[in-house]
Amino acid sequence: MLKFIPLKAQAGISGFESPAAEYTQLNLTLDQILIDHPAATYLGFVEGESMIGVGIFPHDLLVVSRAETVKSGDIIVATLNGNFVCKIADIKGKKLISSAPGSHAYQLKEGDDFIVEGVVTRSIRLHRPLTRGLS
Repeated sequence: MLKFIPLKAQAGISGFESPAAEYTQLNLTLDQILIDHPAATYLGFVEGESMIGVGIFPHDLLVVSRAETVKSGDIIVATLNGNFVCKIADIKGKKLISSAPGSHAYQLKEGDDFIVEGVVTRSIRLHRPLTRGLS
């Protein structure tokens, strides 16, 4: 169990006593905080730099939910012609949008093998690599 402190931490360092000191421990797990629908959620690591414009970088951990209905502007994970992709969904325009500078949207075409695998609900930056592998 983690200690959850219901505060928004400021990036600045003030030198005063920790405002968290007065809080008692709330027993929550990380998955209770980050995952809304455990049975419909999976995790995945990011490869590539096509989503850096929305703050998703290589090696980030994505929380992906199959329980969410895709809306335009959502970041989704999908399979496109056999490739696993993470893109911004443009439902009306039937496009997959990358957020990296200089990237172009992909116009979905009839005949594309396209399946939405889920909506990215959270992304987590790993400031150090995981010390143990996932099996």
